[in-house]
Amino acid sequence: MKDVVLNNGVRMPILGYGVFQVSPEECERCVSDALNVGYRLIDTAQAYFNEEGVGRAIKKSGIKREDIFLVTKVWISNSGEEKAAKSIDESLRKLQTDHIDLLLIHQPYGDVFGTWRAMENAYRDGKVRAIGVSNFQEARYYDFHHYVDVKPMLNQLQCNALIQQRGIEPLLAETGCGMMAWGPLGGQGVDDIIKSELLAKIGSKYGKTASQVALRWLTQRGIVAIPKSTHKERMAQNLDIFDFELTAEDMAQIATMNQHDTGTVNFTDMNFVKYLIETYG
Repeated sequence: MKDVVLNNGVRMPILGYGVFQVSPEECERCVSDALNVGYRLIDTAQAYFNEEGVGRAIKKSGIKREDIFLVTKVWISNSGEEKAAKSIDESLRKLQTDHIDLLLIHQPYGDVFGTWRAMENAYRDGKVRAIGVSNFQEARYYDFHHYVDVKPMLNQLQCNALIQQRGIEPLLAETGCGMMAWGPLGGQGVDDIIKSELLAKIGSKYGKTASQVALRWLTQRGIVAIPKSTHKERMAQNLDIFDFELTAEDMAQIATMNQHDTGTVNFTDMNFVKYLIETYG
């Protein structure tokens, strides 16, 4: 498994398993299966309501804690320095661990600066090995990065062959911030990637599926990907992308698939922001 190195020197696997929309009831089984087939990066969040299942699976796996890279996120209802600090401790309890490898602000709204101060304190205290943000688009990220003491080490965004995040990519590179792709195979009902004729055609040269090509394309760009599946066979298939390499021509062809950077959720849309704040703020 290839690693990426964050700007503080922490190494993390470039491919992991995400548990967004995995129910609390089946999360333990799914994470156990993912660990069994070889995943060592697990991505969860307070808002997924399945941190406890992740924690149980890791505990029962018998895998050394230092060999697992664990990611979670502070939800907007826990924003602000005091509430965020309490929520971090609660996440540690649910995950049955003394540290989180990467902690992210889940949404770019609420008291993000207060939340970040709590995260900086947790980072300095050793409760967290790295900190970053999620769903921070270009202008929001630039503003946030400018005013914080400890700079974000990673920004998790929806990124895939159709939503390539080319706009923010130079800014992240300039500020030394990594990128992590949620929805690497589409997300929220979008299946144009796994059904792509172009990706399937490229994959046929290597004996790979369209999904495997899409994941390989991300990791060759140095982007961490966290595909989700509740089926063990598909988990293994998604992990099996390191025995081939896409050519420059392949990469250029896939680049033509880009549609926009907004994604299936527009995190700058006023109605969406209003919904977040009125519901969770």
